[in-house]
Amino acid sequence: AMQACGVSLTTVLRPVLLMAVAGWAASQWVLIVAVPWGNQTFREIAWNVIAAKVESEVKPRVFFEEFPNLVLYARDVRPEVGGWSEVFAADSSRPGQPTVFLARPGRMVVDRKARTVELVLENGVQHNAGGTGSAAGDYKANRFDSLTLRLDPEQVFPQTKPSKQEPEMTIAELRVRAEQLRKAHDSPHNAIWYIHQKFSIPVACLVFALIGLGLGVSTSRGGKFAAFALGIGVIFAYYVVMFMAKSMVKGGLLPPPLGPWLPNIVLGAFGLAVLAGRRRWGGLSLQLALPRPLAVALGWVRRRRDGSPPPTGSAGQTTESAGQAAGRSDRVVVVLRVPSLGLPQPGILDMYLARTYLRLLGLTFVSLLGIFYISSFIDLSDKLFKGTTTLDKLLRYFWFATPQFVYYLVPMAALLAALVTIGLLTRNSELIVMKACGISIYRVALPLLAFGAGASVFLFLLENHLLASSNRQAEELKHEIRTGTRRTIDLLNRRWVVGQQGEIYHYEFFDPRRQDLGNLSIYEFAPKEWQLVRRTFAQQTRFERGSAPSGAARGRWTAKQGWVREFSATGDTSNFAIFDKRSLRLEPPAYFGTERPEADRMTYGQLKDHIATMRAAGFNVVPLLVDLQRKIAFPFVTVIMTLIAVPFAVTTGRRGALYGIGVGIVLAMVYWTANNLFAAIGSAGILAPALAAWAPNLLFGAGAAYLLLTVRT
Repeated sequence: AMQACGVSLTTVLRPVLLMAVAGWAASQWVLIVAVPWGNQTFREIAWNVIAAKVESEVKPRVFFEEFPNLVLYARDVRPEVGGWSEVFAADSSRPGQPTVFLARPGRMVVDRKARTVELVLENGVQHNAGGTGSAAGDYKANRFDSLTLRLDPEQVFPQTKPSKQEPEMTIAELRVRAEQLRKAHDSPHNAIWYIHQKFSIPVACLVFALIGLGLGVSTSRGGKFAAFALGIGVIFAYYVVMFMAKSMVKGGLLPPPLGPWLPNIVLGAFGLAVLAGRRRWGGLSLQLALPRPLAVALGWVRRRRDGSPPPTGSAGQTTESAGQAAGRSDRVVVVLRVPSLGLPQPGILDMYLARTYLRLLGLTFVSLLGIFYISSFIDLSDKLFKGTTTLDKLLRYFWFATPQFVYYLVPMAALLAALVTIGLLTRNSELIVMKACGISIYRVALPLLAFGAGASVFLFLLENHLLASSNRQAEELKHEIRTGTRRTIDLLNRRWVVGQQGEIYHYEFFDPRRQDLGNLSIYEFAPKEWQLVRRTFAQQTRFERGSAPSGAARGRWTAKQGWVREFSATGDTSNFAIFDKRSLRLEPPAYFGTERPEADRMTYGQLKDHIATMRAAGFNVVPLLVDLQRKIAFPFVTVIMTLIAVPFAVTTGRRGALYGIGVGIVLAMVYWTANNLFAAIGSAGILAPALAAWAPNLLFGAGAAYLLLTVRT
């Protein structure tokens, strides 16, 4: 109508460009002033948090090995006075035989001003073995009332403040960094990139204004949803070109000053071309002739959808030959009638809602999956351009990472599909007609709820049968793509282990293939008192095959070249013996070869068994218990999101599909934030693991129930 009244696109472009210039000015200020200051402030705050957390990092019945050559273990905490009770500390600075400290209470004293960290132990005993073999007889056990161990402060207080990197630098600092890199004969491409990026990104406001006006002036009436999808596609195209340009700059295929401007050049030219075309042919439409086979196929699909008869020939017959028709008339047709089983069948309304919902679900899911693929490709594309990885390896990573992407995207797709489906029914007044015919909103939502329940079952099966193995493969491939080397899982790190009967094992190495423990030390304690009653050392300990049946708690080991020392109640040596060979009853080899907990790489059953093993070994399993409950709770998110989407869509449906998409994104962000927040609270032991895992579903489910009961049906 505006063009018919003589208003040209140039006139329409003026207010659009005015808003684009305002956006350019705001973006320019943010990138030049606000972003460097904000990034550096964030890094300093994060640095202070990391420096402060060690004071509360030592947890009961968990080995703390962050300090070099020192291992801490406490059986319990003392919240009323601070510190821990029944403390075990081992100083392993001397190879072979660590010096062991046992204390009833202990605490960590951190002085930030003096930059000192001290471990204060009280009412304990210090055990110092002379060595192995004949030197083992030179053993000292000294009692103390109070003992202070000075720890390395650099493990708590880094030497310097966090240095500025390119994202935290101003333009002047980036120029200095580039000059320093040139003098050091290093490539300054990263600093040059960030200098030009501070100017190229604000110019994108002008580029998007041109593209938006050119694509928006169209005779088609796709609605806000189509415009939103088109806009998202343009934004993704911009960032894909930008990150591909960055990868090409890193690979030396593109000059650094040109890289940040390449998206503006490509999309700006596209915007000008579209705008010029709309200005010249604004009232015309472009028609393209399809190839005949494709046109025939599309016509057949259209006829099947509309239920129209096939085209007839000149003699009134169909396009099939008369001979074929006559041949069919002579055939004997056997009709089998299957009796009705009386099962409920979906009605016309259910099929209509199902088609709409599934179409939107598929569109949303494919779009979100494309976002994940694009972001992952952007993250790893520089390795491909540099030649450090291959396209085949990158595609295999996408293949194994897809199940995890699907696991995260199905709830979001279900939420958006339900919101837009009910929103379209409301906007088109179809929901009003259904209510006028006596159909309740609860009946309308029933097919959507059934699909949500099916999605929950799908997520649970995916998590229990495919996700663990695919995540393991994806992580290994991602590590290989990033570093160029294969990732090896280290089963030998856990050199300190608590036995199922409370004893503490320490070994220098563990060979799972030969089932050998090297330089094994065993610390056994009194049942009711925190007192060392026996200490055993063996240079080599080998498991006797067949001595422990599957599932047995203990197995028989043969220890060679070692000694045993027993202690009285006063801490003095009551018995000492050196042996060449001795039989020991210890946990089976699998107990020492247990991996560190990785919940996302285990199924529900595997994680449950892993928790039992780790709890017996003295590890903190509260975070794993939260992860175990979340494996059951998270799949129900599709049902919760469908329930909460229905009343939201009814109240906001007339505002359009775009508004529903915005509401869905906000709801998903709030749920995900609550999910992570309650998981962190549960991992800290503040909430019970089951309550922490199910709290988001309970809260959102209660909100959905309230909205459903109050919405006009």
